[in-house]
Amino acid sequence: MEQFDLFVIGGGINGAGIARDAAGRGLSVAIAEMGDFASATSQWSSKLIHGGLRYLEYYEFRLVAESLRERERLLQLAPHLIQPLAVLVPHEPHLRPAWMIRAGLYLYDFLGGKKSVPRSTSVSLEGTPYGAGLQTRLKQGFLYWDARVDDARLVIANVKSAAALGAQIYATTRVTHVVRTAQGWRVELKNVLTGETSAVYARGLVNATGPWVKETQDLIALDPQSPVKKAGVRHVKGSHIIVPRIHAGEHALLLQNADKRIIFVIPYQHDFTLIGTTDVTVAEYEKPQITPDEVSYLCGIASQYLAKRVTAADVISTYSGVRPLYDDGKVNASAVTRDYVLRLDDGRTTQHPNFPLLSVFGGKLTTYRELALHALQRLEKFYPQMKPEWTHSAALPGGNLGTANLAEFVATLKGEYGYLTTIHLERIAARHGSETRAVLGNAKSREELGVYHGGGLYEREVRWLVEREWARTAEDVLWRRTKAGLFMSSARIQAFTEQFKP
Repeated sequence: MEQFDLFVIGGGINGAGIARDAAGRGLSVAIAEMGDFASATSQWSSKLIHGGLRYLEYYEFRLVAESLRERERLLQLAPHLIQPLAVLVPHEPHLRPAWMIRAGLYLYDFLGGKKSVPRSTSVSLEGTPYGAGLQTRLKQGFLYWDARVDDARLVIANVKSAAALGAQIYATTRVTHVVRTAQGWRVELKNVLTGETSAVYARGLVNATGPWVKETQDLIALDPQSPVKKAGVRHVKGSHIIVPRIHAGEHALLLQNADKRIIFVIPYQHDFTLIGTTDVTVAEYEKPQITPDEVSYLCGIASQYLAKRVTAADVISTYSGVRPLYDDGKVNASAVTRDYVLRLDDGRTTQHPNFPLLSVFGGKLTTYRELALHALQRLEKFYPQMKPEWTHSAALPGGNLGTANLAEFVATLKGEYGYLTTIHLERIAARHGSETRAVLGNAKSREELGVYHGGGLYEREVRWLVEREWARTAEDVLWRRTKAGLFMSSARIQAFTEQFKP
């Protein structure tokens, strides 16, 4: 029976980040995901790598500083997946005074150290590109910088890196039971597609299952006094709507509301605008869906600022995710901390000590790498052979663009694959970065890329996603590995789904 140093349960961003970091430190690692990687919370974010400007109002200065440092680092490590994004805050004096916004942005500029993005500034909205698409009553705004990200592909990049470093990847594999034994943790597995069962042993266990963190703990035979049993999780649903492109500018909007919440309006996949998010406490995790009230809420806030009213009829797609936040007791869902909490059961009170269990509560996409670093710091006493931290300077797969930025890289690709449109090359390069040439190969024409499925998706890329990235369903391909489904007709989506074979 296989024996690993560390077994990670959960293939979202936190589990993938921990598996990658541990594998790079010389540990034998396995990671299991019951569905597709990034198929739950990690793919339903606002697609931002950001410091969390609004967290300053809740005095979470350490979280903001850490997030800003990570934003800067990730811009360097995954330039194909993460690019700088200007964010405009139209000023509404009755909601927050100008001095408060300026002070917050000044602090935001200086927390977290040196940055490659510009500092914040005041801008006029009258007769300028920043005022385009906004109501003419809005005269002044504030511009600051964060970054946008392809969240699902960020997870895949981490899983690919972990695999390249020797990690065993258990895709579509459910953990059915776990128990401490004299040989370590016995982890029982079931492949949800084939029904095949198996078991492995591991010296250490990480529960990084996000919304299922408490449910997963019930599968683990633990002492009733285990410290991981005492931590609580708060399920907060966040919903987004996608509408046709609202404004021509590449900047996003941060819009304030009278309830003190904010929403983002973000250019998305060239042709669309992403609007979100809501904060709704839900009793437990279930397949989340947006409600009519949430659609009305998002449309209403956007319409307070935009020259063209946004209505439910404009919505072409929606998505909702449940954020598994650490339960800090706050009543207001928006005020619940986005920081992460790690709980360690070292086994000292059991018959089989020194076989640790680490459970992850909360966290945010931006700080996943730092969370992984802290997780392994908590575990390092159990692994004296573990090598030092390394992920701060190691590019993710596809991130080795050299001195070029993404636009310059695409221009080079255009010279090599002139038969593809620039926008198609932009999309495929944003998915695969420096691996784009490996995906396209030596194809000299569209025909050599195989069957065209629509949405810029050719069969050659589909095969890559199946063979190199664990895509097992049409949904994996169309909505997580790519966003091709956004650009395909319902007939094409149905045809691809019916024809798809992993």
